[in-house]
Amino acid sequence: MKPRPAAGRRLANLVVSCLATGSALLGMLILAWIIWVVVSRGLGAFNLAFFTQLPTPPGMEGGGLANAIVGTLVMTLLATLVAVPLGLMAGVYLAEFAQGSRLADNTRFSANVLIGMPSIIIGIFAYALVVVPLGRFSGYAGIAALAIIMLPIAARTTEDMLRLVPNTLREAALALGAPRWRITLSIVFRAAKAGLITGILLAVARVSGETAPLLFTALNSPYMMTSLGQPTPNLTVTIFNYAMSPYPDWQQKAWGASLLITGGVLALTLFTRYTLRERKT
Repeated sequence: MKPRPAAGRRLANLVVSCLATGSALLGMLILAWIIWVVVSRGLGAFNLAFFTQLPTPPGMEGGGLANAIVGTLVMTLLATLVAVPLGLMAGVYLAEFAQGSRLADNTRFSANVLIGMPSIIIGIFAYALVVVPLGRFSGYAGIAALAIIMLPIAARTTEDMLRLVPNTLREAALALGAPRWRITLSIVFRAAKAGLITGILLAVARVSGETAPLLFTALNSPYMMTSLGQPTPNLTVTIFNYAMSPYPDWQQKAWGASLLITGGVLALTLFTRYTLRERKT
């Protein structure tokens, strides 16, 4: 087989390296541009009233988004409490107890399909599953939609992190007579702790900016949340409504809510990166 000329290989390497570097710089530039626009337009909305007061009627300036902030935090927290334990157990099953089985292959395939499914489809499913039988929009339906989105992410991340733990640790514990469940909880989980935390944070970041599922489930409310059985205020649907309004004050509050979500996701991402770095070291 005749080798390619060295000059041609060097030229191809240079072209591919330039394209890869340019693509990376373009992605960073777009991210920096988005953050700059959100910060420059949303920072002016931040004041004490933004975090402590309820929304004002249409056309009136002032007020805040305290109800939407509380509703978003409550629904995200409860969805995490529902999805994360189920995702952890599913990941443990896939990584530790069902290697090579047909059920594991089907479960893994289903999780991969759910991860790539558009969130609006999940919102319609939660609408048919919860909203239609109850006869009203509710926070419970929003929690169900967010939990369904988080579940496959937690499951696949858990499986991947547990598979990175060396089998020698399991074999050593088995040689000492430890039961399999104790090995998983005391040794494998401890070795994969940072990766498991990373998966949970990624799942939370994934649902923190979802609007479509909540439009079909929790909807929104201008009042403070008193029950999850009623339409529940949340930041993403509030942004959707305020951004399309003709009132400049509402539009600025939409930018402020966008900045709040962006800052929260960015903080989670930075914490995730720190956790990954800690795990590698």
